Amino acid sequence: MSKNFDVNQEKQEQLIRGKRIKAIRENELRLNKTDLAKQIGISSQFLGLVEEGKGNLVYRSIKLLRDVSGHSADYILYGLDDNVLDKTKTYLEEYSEEEIIEALNTLKSLSNLLKAN
Repeated sequence: MSKNFDVNQEKQEQLIRGKRIKAIRENELRLNKTDLAKQIGISSQFLGLVEEGKGNLVYRSIKLLRDVSGHSADYILYGLDDNVLDKTKTYLEEYSEEEIIEALNTLKSLSNLLKAN
């Protein structure tokens, strides 16, 4: 199940990720590059490259940014809603385990049907 690596798509995602990190730094943390860079263990010059979409953070720096910002790694990397898991858990509390399993099986069948078409 190998997917072709799309360099252009990766560059676009890197650019969007950089803008998201910059927005976290400026709008939420209200830090300059030097201060945030120190907190996540990189140079301010490299943080600038990341924010411009010309570099990627390593695991350790992502983890530290997660801790500093309060955002999930999924949000930092992909822009996924931080609260989606909590919202889902709250919603699913209304259903029994059997009902959840049946719903998942239905989704799996639907997914297989859509793939076949």
